[in-house]
Amino acid sequence: MHSIRPSFRASILAVVLLIAAADVAALQLSGRLEWQHRVELRAVESGVVERVFVTTGQHVEAGELLLRMNQREAKAALLEAKARLARGAVAVDDAERELARAQELFDRGLIAIEELKDAELAKAVAVAEQESDRAAVAVGEVLLERTELRAPFDGIVVERNAYDGAVIYKTLQAAPLVAVAPTERMLARALVTADVLRRYRPGQSAAVLVRGERRSAEVHSLGVEAVRIDPDGAVYELDVIFDARPDEILRPSEFVRVILP
Repeated sequence: MHSIRPSFRASILAVVLLIAAADVAALQLSGRLEWQHRVELRAVESGVVERVFVTTGQHVEAGELLLRMNQREAKAALLEAKARLARGAVAVDDAERELARAQELFDRGLIAIEELKDAELAKAVAVAEQESDRAAVAVGEVLLERTELRAPFDGIVVERNAYDGAVIYKTLQAAPLVAVAPTERMLARALVTADVLRRYRPGQSAAVLVRGERRSAEVHSLGVEAVRIDPDGAVYELDVIFDARPDEILRPSEFVRVILP
């Protein structure tokens, strides 16, 4: 076995010392985990909860159904709007036939121009009513969609305050029915003074020690308003963001170390 040359050993030692020196020079702060953001979902219209499909801590995919309100009223309104639209289509066909007949009679000199104008007006009215009926159908479809709450992105259910059979008033929802947060990225939040805050800008490289493992990160946001006033001055929030692995569950308020260059 060949021995390591002294010059190579010295190079390795120099690199190790440089890394150690960099870690010593870096600013290490106590921090806590936070969601990158969370979306709170509430009922748009009053009604009764028909079924809740998820529970707290459940992972969901974008578009997945979370909750459904009773849909009978919305379905009935949509059915009525579609019926009016069908009747409107018949009325437009009748108006077009009457206009064609009036045009033919006018061309043959059998009716006056006023009767032709009346037929044109009748068709215009029928077309306008048909467009109004189409709009009513579109509104009905939107109202039916609003009876369901779906996941806006891949994430985890962090709050559930609704249960099957609960009566919901749209103006009296102090808490969200369901809240969802993304899990692919997490924030690590540290508290710093204004002097420290001024050294950094969003996008700068950083690191986070999570459960003893160092993760690459970057500065995400810098606090604008002080969270408290200490004897040494105002204290602000500094957030760094990092990628989370699909196979792990990181929770807000877990303590971490934030490492800033």
